[in-house]
Amino acid sequence: MQDSFDIVTIVFLCLAVFVIWRLRSVLGQRTGNERPPVDPFTRRDARNGNGQQGAAKGQAEGRSAEGNGGNVVHLPGPANDVSAPGAAVDPDRWKGVAEPGSPIARGLDAVAAAEPAFDIKAFREGAKSAYEIIVTAFAQGDRKTLKGLLSREVFDGFDRAIGERERRGEVVNTTFVSVDSADIQAVEVQNQVAQITIRFASKLITATYDVEGKVIDGAADEVADVSDTWTFSRTLRSRDPNWLLIATESGH
Repeated sequence: MQDSFDIVTIVFLCLAVFVIWRLRSVLGQRTGNERPPVDPFTRRDARNGNGQQGAAKGQAEGRSAEGNGGNVVHLPGPANDVSAPGAAVDPDRWKGVAEPGSPIARGLDAVAAAEPAFDIKAFREGAKSAYEIIVTAFAQGDRKTLKGLLSREVFDGFDRAIGERERRGEVVNTTFVSVDSADIQAVEVQNQVAQITIRFASKLITATYDVEGKVIDGAADEVADVSDTWTFSRTLRSRDPNWLLIATESGH
């Protein structure tokens, strides 16, 4: 019985040694050069090629694995404004609006530094639309529309003029023929408040009628050339995207 037990024990020991040897030959042994386990939450492009963790670490620190090249994921903030050191600036971005290095160009640079997405051409088109809306609303006495487009001071002036016209029983009819141009005259930024002055040249038909229906100003059948210089203002980086009219000057 004892001999049988010893033989069985020896057989199992031999099998154990054989199994360990096979596992070692199949799985290998640690040499110190193994790649670390792949992190399933790492970006796929950071895992490709050699040095996966180095690339991921470089991106987390705001650089690529190579040091200078590669993609960098920026967080939003002042460091990404066009005025940030090293940021590329298109010298022709104000072409057709302002000469490079001019006061207007420098003012537009200041606006774009606070809001990189600022588009002066889109702004001019919006200003032309606002100009037509405001002139029409003033003629119609539409205070509700005017209130959302004018500063308090300008609205108060328009409101007084409308009130005086209403007390006299006068009516104004205005029809826009065209807004021919909207030229930037000045751009200033102080304490994050931007002011852009535009000179509008337009053609319109306007006539003011008294309480008896007689034309007392303008002409109902003539197109008049009109020139107006308006200043719009807005606090940059504010949540309110609207520019308000803060000053007007008229001339023919």
